[in-house]
Amino acid sequence: MSKEKLLDRARDELFSHINRCGVLTAAEDDQLHWLGETIEYIGERYPDLTDADLKGLHEIGICFCKPAIAHGSRNTAKKLEDAPVA
Repeated sequence: MSKEKLLDRARDELFSHINRCGVLTAAEDDQLHWLGETIEYIGERYPDLTDADLKGLHEIGICFCKPAIAHGSRNTAKKLEDAPVA
């Protein structure tokens, strides 16, 4: 398998873990701890990935957990009760 495909597969697996494990709603310290352990696990599953690859996946995971527009209905720009009545 090519290096690019291997990295894509590891990234997709990381995103899958993030979505399934509910880490998006965890406290920041818990997110960082969880992400560190998950990257370690991914490194074991994909031994051909370099430390730089794993560091990149860690950074992507942090960005995914802290998007510019927050996850979830609690974080919408407007609340339903603030919406104009049609």
